[in-house]
This record gives sequence, structure tokens and C-alpha cells, in this order.
Amino acid sequence: MEIPGYIIEFLKNLRDEIIGSFETLEPKSRFARQSWEHGSGGGGEISLLRGEIFEKAAVNWSHVWGDHFPLDNKQGPFAATGISLITHMANPHAPTVHMNIRYITTETSSWFGGGYDLTPMGFPYEEDCIHFHQTAKDTLLPFGAELYEQFSQNAKEYFYIPHRNKERGVGGIFFDHFKSDNSEKDLAMWKAIGKSLTLSVMPIYAIRTKIPFSSEERSIQLKMRGHYVEFNLLYDRGTKFGFLSKGNPEAILCSMPPLVKW
Repeated sequence: MEIPGYIIEFLKNLRDEIIGSFETLEPKSRFARQSWEHGSGGGGEISLLRGEIFEKAAVNWSHVWGDHFPLDNKQGPFAATGISLITHMANPHAPTVHMNIRYITTETSSWFGGGYDLTPMGFPYEEDCIHFHQTAKDTLLPFGAELYEQFSQNAKEYFYIPHRNKERGVGGIFFDHFKSDNSEKDLAMWKAIGKSLTLSVMPIYAIRTKIPFSSEERSIQLKMRGHYVEFNLLYDRGTKFGFLSKGNPEAILCSMPPLVKW
């Protein structure tokens, strides 16, 4: 199975743009990159930052293929590429953001998936939530008036922690197996979502990373990170796909926070 070169190129360029944007907030540290190879074909690159503002941030790219699609062996050969990113901030008032955009092709079908969501770690700000969702809404509007409501509801349902009886954060947008009768429009929408990530979160970080915080607030943040870990290990499809496809464990588990409390 082959993935068009222009999709690979877009993802790599987007990865570099996001890394550059994050590094504007980080006074001393820079992302370190490490490549890896996939057992059945392809591989990827981990880009990891541990700094003063971003306690841990990962922006990972991958392009892998194999003989059997991990979530449905009936589909035969597959190829998948995408970017997955996560931030865990040093300041408790700065929320975690997650994004994943992917393109998958099998013998029978090809589709786009992804989205992004915001998770305050104990200190939600209404204006941050409004800005984050408005950015997503504005991004999707040119591609269909119904898409934001649809994708936002998907996020509410997907980023939900059943054993906690709550959403993981304040939501965002999520879509999977997306394929309409207009492939050019689908591609443009997918690209726009990826490009809008920094627009959605960087204005928030510019404010929240400068707020003084106490040791008590830090303790609250670490406990809330525990809920994030629970979701990613128990329910996240990307984690499951990564392990079932025999992906790199270090890349898959980059979403884990560096410190956490239960």
C-alpha cells in the first residue's frame, strides 16, 4: 500500500512548524529527535522536549505499513501515516493539549482521521475553552456548517472516562473514517485542522504559563494527570493501534506525563 508523497510532505512540514512554535516559548531547551524503524515496514521520528515551560512535549511523526490492518485483520495490507502530539506543562494553570491527524489506506478503503482536545489540569478558564472551540469552529466552517457540531460531539463521546463518569477535559473535535465524495475537500479540511492547532492553543499558553502557582496547585495538577493516564492506557484507540501494529513503545507512550499522582 502506498501513501501519496504530498501527504507525507505536509505532515513533516506541519511537524516542523508546530515544533518551531512551541520552541518560541521555551527559553533554553529544544526538541530532540530520534528516528525508529517499524518491524513490518516504515517507521517514524520522535521529537521530545523537556524544558522550563513545557515540562514534557512530544510531536511525533510516523509512516508505517504491514500485511494486516491491526484493528481488523480482514482488511489485509495497510499503510498509515500521521502526527501525534501532547504537551504537559510545568505551570498547573496551562492546560494539556493533544492532537492527532492521520491518513490510513487499506486494500478496500482510505480515510482521514484526527482532531484535538484541551485538558485543564485542575484549573479551567472559561475564556480558554471559548477560544479553543471557536478556533475549531472557524476552521471547519468553510467545509460544512454541520461539521463542528458533529466533530465536537464526537470528542465529547470519545474523550470520556467511563470509570470517572466525566469527560477527559473541555472537549475539542474528533473524527475518524472520514471520507466524502469530494477527496480534495476532505484533504483541505484535514490540513486546515492540523494547521489550526497552534492558533487554538498558543494564545492560551502565552497567558497561562506566566501565572504564579503554589505547591498546592502543583499537587492538584499531578493528581489530574492521573486521570489523563487512565484514559490513554485504558480507552485510547491510538494507543491500542500502536501496540497492535507493533509500533515503537517509546513513541506510543510519549503521551504519558513525566510526573503524576494518585
